[in-house]
Amino acid sequence: MAEVVRMPKMSDTMTEGVLAKWHKKVGDKVKSGDLVAEVETDKATMDFESFQEGTILYIGVEEGKAVPVDAIIAVLGKEGEDFKSLLTESPAAATSAAPVAAAPAAIVEASPAPAAATPTVISTSSDTRVKASPLAKKIAQEKGINLNQISGSAENGRITKKDVENFKGGASMPAFVGVEKYTEVPVSQMRKTIAKRLSESLFTAPHFYLKMNIEMSSAMEARKIINDVAPVKISFNDLVLKAVALSLKQHPKVNSSWLGDKIRYNEHVNIGVAVAVEDGLLVPVVRFADGKALSQISTEVKTFVQKAKDKKLQPADWEGSTFTISNLGMFGIDDFTAIINTPDACILAVGGIQEQPVIKNGQVVPGNVMKVTLSCDHRAVDGATGAAFLQTLKQFLEEPMRMLLQSNNI
Repeated sequence: MAEVVRMPKMSDTMTEGVLAKWHKKVGDKVKSGDLVAEVETDKATMDFESFQEGTILYIGVEEGKAVPVDAIIAVLGKEGEDFKSLLTESPAAATSAAPVAAAPAAIVEASPAPAAATPTVISTSSDTRVKASPLAKKIAQEKGINLNQISGSAENGRITKKDVENFKGGASMPAFVGVEKYTEVPVSQMRKTIAKRLSESLFTAPHFYLKMNIEMSSAMEARKIINDVAPVKISFNDLVLKAVALSLKQHPKVNSSWLGDKIRYNEHVNIGVAVAVEDGLLVPVVRFADGKALSQISTEVKTFVQKAKDKKLQPADWEGSTFTISNLGMFGIDDFTAIINTPDACILAVGGIQEQPVIKNGQVVPGNVMKVTLSCDHRAVDGATGAAFLQTLKQFLEEPMRMLLQSNNI
């Protein structure tokens, strides 16, 4: 008996998916576990394996088309079996794209559409055509006169040589003819989800922001020493992540989540690390970061960054954060604020390290300052709570020995 194949829900936030590539065509036989298609979700491009067996009788979605979760994308059954009643009886079928191919009696191979929509390029010109004799145009060009400033005396306002020679407006720069041009591209699934979640966060969670300067000279020296013996190169972001993890253990109210009728105070520390990719932003999670060595943290973050760029992250990689860090220091940004990655109660925005004068022991000396901003959900975290967390973070980074003493596996 023929069965419909529906668009699967491949992530917790997925509402629709783009059929990026078909690996089977109408008439192909499919076994359970066979790779049928690749689906672009709001997080990544993922493999869609069949849970059914049979022959593909119908493909209802072109490559590059988006359809809602649970919409019919294909039909499996016995070769030659009638399946049309399945499509008319299902309300989800009406929401899917136009059929690519259907073969109730004979095999018809689908013609794939492009994997991604072609950008639409639209141009308009601001050129106003002026009626003038060729000689008038030549003289005007030589004298640097804009013909739009001259009223023509010939029939239908045509400008003549005499009109140009009698023009008293003086020389002007030749008219610049510009072209208005723009490109429109469809919004990706990832960008749609980013827009939805960040809008919900900013307009639902009452944000407030706490800023602090952290003097990083000692951290810079400690990093040099650590990298002399560490099996992998430790970055400043790794140091910040470790310091945040240890600080959260001392301030569990910051390591919390607003759940509407209750607040969850997390005893474990799972830190989301914002990673910029071509289509937007992904936030893989370093789990139990307080108990991991700097070399472990560094290796995990590097692996996540590469997987994010390759669109290989899986749901288990980005789910379950209790706190998030967004670092734009490597892009030359010294100060910014970030929107909370709900349901986390806080996110830390980290800027770059800037050389500037600082006061030490009553003396003005050269320093290396890193600015951080803690965005807090006021429903779960109060100002004094957030400030105490930042003070602890500042101590760990300005006196890295505190981290060495606090952690047995740094």
